[in-house]
Formats: sequence, structure tokens, C-alpha cells
Amino acid sequence: MTTIYLIRHAEAEGNLYRIVQGQRDSTLTDRGWRQVRALETRFEGVPIDAVYSSDLYRARATATAISRPRGLSVRGVPDLREIRVGEWEELTFGEIAYRDPVMLENFGRHMDLWHVPGAESPREALDRAWKFLNRVAAEHDGQTIAVVSHGYILRLLLSKIEGMTLEQTGSVPHGDNTAVSLLEYDNGAFRLLFRDDNRHLQTEAYLQQETSGKRKNALETGLRFRELPPDDPLSAELGAEAFDSVGRPFRRERYVSDAETRTTLAAYLGERTAGLAQIGPEPGQISILYLRDAYRRKGMGVQLIGQAVIRARARGGTHVRTAAPPERAPFFRACGFAPIGPAENGYTLWEKDIRFPKLDAGPDHD
Repeated sequence: MTTIYLIRHAEAEGNLYRIVQGQRDSTLTDRGWRQVRALETRFEGVPIDAVYSSDLYRARATATAISRPRGLSVRGVPDLREIRVGEWEELTFGEIAYRDPVMLENFGRHMDLWHVPGAESPREALDRAWKFLNRVAAEHDGQTIAVVSHGYILRLLLSKIEGMTLEQTGSVPHGDNTAVSLLEYDNGAFRLLFRDDNRHLQTEAYLQQETSGKRKNALETGLRFRELPPDDPLSAELGAEAFDSVGRPFRRERYVSDAETRTTLAAYLGERTAGLAQIGPEPGQISILYLRDAYRRKGMGVQLIGQAVIRARARGGTHVRTAAPPERAPFFRACGFAPIGPAENGYTLWEKDIRFPKLDAGPDHD
């Protein structure tokens, strides 16, 4: 008999920024690294003989919670990757909901009806992961192994083990980040002992770290974004609001001139304009980050940060920086920024490292 722990990866940038990750690589959030430490504590004293993982970074990083304390290597496996979502990859959930709400509904609830150009079908994704799971379970007879994968893939696998059809799987939610399921494999058959257990995220020690004001789940409403030309009236309108919100005079001519060297993004919730992000001219430099009053404290501000992160990486940037007044300190700390010095007008300069930490030595996230 083989004992198998199936584990979903920790919170990754796509979960936080409300971006569809698919098979694109992303790193973990600060909260995700805390989940990794909680997972490591949960598995203290549990014998593990081998660790397998999707070869995507967010899964491999999570697998180090099991492998590192035991001196084991993480065996990266492409068959454990998240479902390939084709032209959806790196779009925001808000953009997809705006373009094709029916297909987004199918993706979660009617998997047998979901199809997107360039994507694999849920059945194809299930088949590759299922074949791997059966093979590795047979190879480790008499041992205990850990397998780290992704929310959609694990939802497909666990539902199949429970005897559900693909049509029925849509009624079952996927587990939380780092949720643990336990299987036994014997004589060619799996038995599910429990699924999607997150008790290690309910301990007092972990919950004490979740009082920083950071949101408690990854279900915030998704925004969509549109790039604006410098002379677009909406750009000037939102720019004036942003300047007014911090008590600074707005000079349209200077704003338009500056905007020519920057990327200006209008944020929308459906058809409604929610805010503005202006990035540049240096990679990762945020010159304006603004949400209208009705959209604040709803988990949307961090989605603007996400757009800056994606664009900075695409241009070879390693950090995201911005200047902000003292009252914004809690927000930027919760988004993983650290103060690096004073700026003009009594502001503080904040910086966020967006590089992928090396997994051999392990990041210091204390």
C-alpha cells in the first residue's frame, strides 16, 4: 500500500492579484510563504519518502515545506501542472468576466462545457495527472509520498477518486491554498481518507499573523484594465481626482507631458471606472495609484499593484517602487512593500522585491 498526501500550492501572485495563472510561472506572496511555514509545522514528525511537485515555481516552492526538513529533493513533474488555459493566461478575472461571463461560469461549474482557444480540455488535464498519479503510486508501494499540485487539477483528481463524473465535479469547490488531502493506494485502486483539510491555517500561531489588514481570502471582485493614451479625457479626469485625493494641484499640461513616458491604466469594475494606475518611466516605478472612494477597502488596490508587477517583470525590472503619504503605510506593508527612505512632501519611498527567491537556500521571509 502507498500513502499519498496531495497538497495544493500556497497563495501565489495570481491568487492575490486576481489574475488567471494557468501554466505561467509566478512566485508566492508573503502570505503564501507564511502558509509554507505552517505546512512545514503540520508535517513535523510525518514520515515522507519522496516529494513530487508540478514543475511550476509556486508548487515547487510549496513542496520545500516537506522536502527541505528531510533533506529530500523535489521532483518536478510537468504532468502535475495546472490546466493550460490558452488565451486566458495572465488575463484578470475581471477581464474574462467582462468578455465571456458564460465561459467563466463553465470553467468553475460546468467543466464539460468549458473550452477556450489554445487551452487543453479539463478531461485532457485530468488524464495526464491521473496517469502520473497511478504510476507514482505503484512505484512507491510500502512508502509515503507527498504530491504538490494546483487547485483545478487537484479538484479533478479528487473528484474522480470519489467516483464523480466531470459533469458532477463542478459542484465541488477546490481546496484552500496548502489544503491537504490523504489517499491510500492498494491493488490498483485509490481510497480517499480526507480531502482539502486546512487545519494548519487555523492554529493560533498562524492566525496571529493574519491580523495585518491583509484580506482573508482570494475571492475579491476582479478588475479589468485598459491602457489609455496620454491625451485621453478619462486619463486627465482620473489624474485630477488622484491629485486632489492627496491635496496636490493638478496641472493638465504637465500631467499629459509626463504621461507620454508612462503607461496609464484605467481600472474598471464591469463598465464602471474604479481607478487609475500610472507606471514608468522606469520599470516598476508607480507614479499614480488611485481608487475612487466607492472601491476602496474591497481588495482592489492590490490588483493595481499586480499590474505594475507584471509590467515591471516584462521589462526586466526586479523591484516595484512608489512614494506614498504616511497614512498609506498599512496598505503598502500588507502588499509586501518595505520603506526604503524619505521622499518629497513628507512622503515615504516604498519598495517591493519581485524576483523569484532561490529555492535551494530558501528565502528569509521572517
